[in-house]
Amino acid sequence: MTVHFIGAGPGAPDLITVRGLRLIEACPVCLYAGSLVPEEVVRAAPEGARVRDTAPMTLDEIIAEMREAHESGKDVARVHSGDPSLYGAIAEQMRRLDALAIPYDVTPGVPAFAAAAAALQKELTVPEICQTVILTRTAMKSSKMPEGEELSTLGRSGATLAIHLSVRNIPHIQRELLPLPAYGENCPAVIAYRVGWPDETFIHGTLGDIHKKARAAKLTRTALIFVGRALGAEDFIDSKLYDAGHVHVLRPKRKTLAS
Repeated sequence: MTVHFIGAGPGAPDLITVRGLRLIEACPVCLYAGSLVPEEVVRAAPEGARVRDTAPMTLDEIIAEMREAHESGKDVARVHSGDPSLYGAIAEQMRRLDALAIPYDVTPGVPAFAAAAAALQKELTVPEICQTVILTRTAMKSSKMPEGEELSTLGRSGATLAIHLSVRNIPHIQRELLPLPAYGENCPAVIAYRVGWPDETFIHGTLGDIHKKARAAKLTRTALIFVGRALGAEDFIDSKLYDAGHVHVLRPKRKTLAS
């Protein structure tokens, strides 16, 4: 018996991995995050499977379901949205399973930031503009941010910031980032709402006006905020990857023909 932690992707049912879908199809128990996992994905569970939405459940109740399945010898598909390694709360579940000697594995999923960049047709790492992406969040009612992970600290890098779980905390984001040279009032910002779902929406603006636009759209949850110069980059150099003059082991220097 194994508990399979599965990333279902950001919303579109066909963005789940083949491995993840096959596990759901085979498991007699399916526990899923109902507010963010598409119903079409959960419907792939076999006929007669025990399927439970964990949104209203506590950690103890979720682990009790896994323990009962373990005692019955039934595999569990534990389905999370996006990729479970990012804000998936799987560490605390795995710690409990370790204590109970219940085996588990993890199948990755498409994270929301990658799906959003694809929908926006943006590369988040643009040559000589930005080569770093920072995935982070801000603290509101959730656990506090560790010391040294404040936006004002992370923002000194000038990286593209993908800020999760923070659409109701944009004024704080502005206070932290606006004074920094790498960002400022005119720095491009995008809010990606419900990426991959039928009502997917993108709000384009700047760090200075994005809060006003978010309020006008009445967004309060399920949104990711991008901030960074790469989002609006147009005048940048080509990378060295495909440069004719860039020689490497897979593209050795070509011999010139004698005239």
